[in-house]
Amino acid sequence: MSAAMLESKAQTRPAKTFRLDNNKMVSQTTVITTTKVSRDENENELVKKPSTVKYFGGLLEFETEIVWINVFGFLALHLAAVYGLLLSGLHLLYLRNIPLMIYSVGVALILGQGVTAGAHRLFSHKAYKAKFPLKFALLAAHTMAGQNSMFVWVRDHRLHHKFSDTNADPHNAKRGFFFSHCGWLMMRKHPEVIEKGKTIDMSDLSSDPMIVFQRRYYYPICFFLQAVLMLLPYFILGSSPWDIVFFHAVRYVIVLNCTWSVNSFAHIYGMRPYDKNILPVENRSVAILTFGEGWHNYHHVFPWDYKASELGVSDNFTRKCIEFWSKIGLAYDLRVASEELVSQRLSRTGDHSFRRKHCEPTD
Repeated sequence: MSAAMLESKAQTRPAKTFRLDNNKMVSQTTVITTTKVSRDENENELVKKPSTVKYFGGLLEFETEIVWINVFGFLALHLAAVYGLLLSGLHLLYLRNIPLMIYSVGVALILGQGVTAGAHRLFSHKAYKAKFPLKFALLAAHTMAGQNSMFVWVRDHRLHHKFSDTNADPHNAKRGFFFSHCGWLMMRKHPEVIEKGKTIDMSDLSSDPMIVFQRRYYYPICFFLQAVLMLLPYFILGSSPWDIVFFHAVRYVIVLNCTWSVNSFAHIYGMRPYDKNILPVENRSVAILTFGEGWHNYHHVFPWDYKASELGVSDNFTRKCIEFWSKIGLAYDLRVASEELVSQRLSRTGDHSFRRKHCEPTD
């Protein structure tokens, strides 16, 4: 059972003042140079009535209904993954099934880009534009990742940014670590999530034929592609069905938890050099696990920046991919905050932490 099926049961727009900078390492990059912004559906808009739930738990002011089928479904997935990890360890110890392990890692890298470069930076924040082949490939990779339809993923993420860490945030970090990590998928949504979710402008995705098709036929397509992922090593590598199923569970659960870690770890443990007044933090460990999504304090301040971080590329594999796609003509109109704009925000709202110690300067 996919996490998408389980879940189903339970950016600031830059002002028009900008310059095109073709002397950077990335071509066709829009460098935002003004602090003026206009309100749109993705702007961080704090709810006037903040969450009344204590940071690490406490009594809720509404009745929380647990979705038990989701609880047992995720439990089964994780137990299968634990067994798969033990199985992987034995195979690695005796140098068996190495090709299947390499295949699983390769699949995880590809599907991860479907989430980070596709669902997150392209479709949710429009941080860059993609030509049809790349857009189709990222949509397919996201479908295989099994994290619900693109429409639902983007809607929830835009809602998260607009009402970050309030009762209208689907995975409000003020309700505790477990809730923001995966607990939100195991209970009915807060009434404010449902109410405010209706205000999110999704017209761009609603008018996209590919997104509409994927949303309408998501489950058949997802299950078909999952089957393809498991059949390939059976016919090409000659792996046993037993090993394939449990290696598949390991890969799937690891990708899920890496995605979830952005909502939990990256909202609690780390520095806030760009805005000390919000929960998202800079967390290098999460950045490594998620191909660059862990520089979360920067991302919440500049959600439309394709890099999702200010400095360096060593912990930002997704940035490298987008820049490569730009060089070969598949990606264009990459949006990035200017150094002047970032410095202004650092001085105004940052916590004055040593922000450059996490990676090397860019060229």
